Amino acid sequence: MKLLTLLFSVLVCSFASAQRSPLAIWFDKPAAQWEETLPLGNGRLGMTPDGGLQKEKVVLNDITMWSGSPQDANNYEAYKQLPAIRSLLSAGKNNEAQKLIDKNFVCLGPGSGGKQWGCFQMLADLNISHKYAADPALNKNYYRRLSLDSAVAVTSFELEGVKYKREYFTSFGDDVDVIRISANKKGMISFSVGISRPERGSSSVTGNTLQLRGQLDNGTDGKGMKYLTEVKIRNTGGKQSANGNELVITDADEAVIYISTATDFRNPSYQSLVAKNMNAALLKSFAVQQQLHTRAFKKLFDRVSIDLGSGAASAMTTDKRLAEHYQHPDQDKSMPALFLQFGRYLTISSTRVGLLPPNLQGLWANQVNTPWNGDYHLDVNVQMNHWPVEMSNLSELNLPLTELVRGLVEPGRKTAKAYYNADGWVAHVITNVWGFTEPGESASWGVTKSGSGWLCNNLWDHYEYSSDLKYLKSIYPILRGSALFYKSILVKDEKTGWLVTSPSSSPENSFLLPDGNHASICVGATIDNQIIRELFNNVITASSKLGIDRAFADSLRAQLPHLPPAGIISPDGRIQEWLEDYKEIDPEHRHISHLYGLYPANLITADGTPDLAAAAKKSLNVRGDDGPSWAIAYKQLFWARLQDGNRAFKLLREILKPTLRTDINYGAGGGVYPNLLSAGPPFQIDGNFGAAAGILEMILQSHAGYVELLPAIPDLWKKEGSVKGLKARGNVTVDFSWKDGVVTRYMLTSPVKQQVKLKVNGEMKTIGVGSR
Repeated sequence: MKLLTLLFSVLVCSFASAQRSPLAIWFDKPAAQWEETLPLGNGRLGMTPDGGLQKEKVVLNDITMWSGSPQDANNYEAYKQLPAIRSLLSAGKNNEAQKLIDKNFVCLGPGSGGKQWGCFQMLADLNISHKYAADPALNKNYYRRLSLDSAVAVTSFELEGVKYKREYFTSFGDDVDVIRISANKKGMISFSVGISRPERGSSSVTGNTLQLRGQLDNGTDGKGMKYLTEVKIRNTGGKQSANGNELVITDADEAVIYISTATDFRNPSYQSLVAKNMNAALLKSFAVQQQLHTRAFKKLFDRVSIDLGSGAASAMTTDKRLAEHYQHPDQDKSMPALFLQFGRYLTISSTRVGLLPPNLQGLWANQVNTPWNGDYHLDVNVQMNHWPVEMSNLSELNLPLTELVRGLVEPGRKTAKAYYNADGWVAHVITNVWGFTEPGESASWGVTKSGSGWLCNNLWDHYEYSSDLKYLKSIYPILRGSALFYKSILVKDEKTGWLVTSPSSSPENSFLLPDGNHASICVGATIDNQIIRELFNNVITASSKLGIDRAFADSLRAQLPHLPPAGIISPDGRIQEWLEDYKEIDPEHRHISHLYGLYPANLITADGTPDLAAAAKKSLNVRGDDGPSWAIAYKQLFWARLQDGNRAFKLLREILKPTLRTDINYGAGGGVYPNLLSAGPPFQIDGNFGAAAGILEMILQSHAGYVELLPAIPDLWKKEGSVKGLKARGNVTVDFSWKDGVVTRYMLTSPVKQQVKLKVNGEMKTIGVGSR
């Protein structure tokens, strides 16, 4: 007992000094473009202030701000084309099959290109015009900072001997945006505030309240989602007045701006909510409001700490620091730890239990027409958004995705019947808040149907990490329905005798046919085979854990031997992307879907399937190390699972490559913006989350039936380090320290007593784990 107490005391001391580098991103000048602003969010509301001296723009967001509306774009005659499509594919006439799909087997109407599909949009621009007695260009000591461990941003500077300060947060307490503007001398605060948006918004001032209200386009009669935003200012000293559609503060000692907003998404009483939140916020002092906000945020954020070392460059502004880390990573060993914690910060800030999961933009958008509609892509992107959630000890923040998926089941049943005359439910490549499950509008990408099965992997992950049987019972119908769909559409491949999907495709990729034509449609793409194998096994396990549905589990068990293997090795030693060894059109294609079995699944492991692991390495070497940021992050994860820490770190460096590009990119050139948001380009948040998951997998793995410490640590991190609060499967919390690449201390805890297999410093052992 004394030994355990001593060990715990040493660990506490060790972790107390962890993260000695400030957890912040900061700059010495205002943002020149939106990708340099500071992202704040409380899971529903977001804002990104640019810190402008005289003219300041604060972009406002609400995660429910969606145009469009529910639609039924199913072609209920599509299933009648299945025999002809399958016959053409069996005959090797992939092109003809693809043409038939384009004609009769995609969604009705324009799909994601239409107004009814909708788009995640910015809420508004809050425009603040500051007035000073002197030219603001003469300012000194400008400083703009976002503290990740308190979720508060600050802008400060000096002008003619006066120190000005602005503080911003999206309150985790009263669910409003808060901005305090102050100075160290009385009577120095003067500004005006207006609010606007590029379309469908009307602003006005009534009394002391600035309002913006409007209604988005639903794609049919124009009467879509309604929203209301109110702005009020509480000033100390000075005078408040109105000038047209602006509120004006003159000669105040300080002023606090409150912004309350809501939409009618699932909330017909949204206007009452705006008033309620505003009134609650106004009853508290700024100090109390900030204290409640930070306390609520830190309950989540402070669960994990990490220390990978430091370096001289860590004292630089973030933009300069990024450039230095990319060129000389040894000068800033703490940057990866900061990037991991930034990923955790973004998770906490962009979703909340009972609300929506983060979309392609998280909840931050500065446009009405966001790239790719800012929606939910189901062929890697929304799944990647959630990959670090469990390991980074934010388990409950996986639940909004569970509820989004639950909402796809009923529309997915209609789609399954319409296109495959199948039981169960299916979702294809893309979805939105309106429950779209139909194929996309083009065969080349839209008929990939692995999306629903892939989502089930995320749902299963939450059970594996939480061991929550109540949760498992709640998701079992979702998993079962997805497995039932795949079970009912499998057909026997004439060449191999395996049960496969037909038609099939590997997400967004294409291949060369023997006659020289290009095609995307095939039979039994590798990702389909891997997802179905994994899903069937998970449903079988769930059936056993819950003691239900044995007959269905047995029917899946009977099909498993007839599925293609987790990977087929081609003559050149790589894992084939398709059932046939087609020639690739783009060997460096951004999607690497045929390695799904390596990550996020555990069908391919370094120890359990060494031949497939070696083939995966060859596949990755051909794919290359560049791409959009999310693709680079995915490769980082693959190399971490292959336990090559230095190669995984090389990919992390590529992600941390600074860029200001905002064009639409499908090839090489991913990186991060100065504010650490990932660049596809343009901004896509999945790269942030994928890279965070990659860092975690380099430090800790638990997918292969045991917990392993430092499975893929790069040479640069070996000297000394520590982590606290990471999660392993089985609801095990892991703390440990290392020196010279050797784990020197570790502690595993769990709410329930259990035996855990642990691999540490190359030695496998079984230890008893319980609560502290």
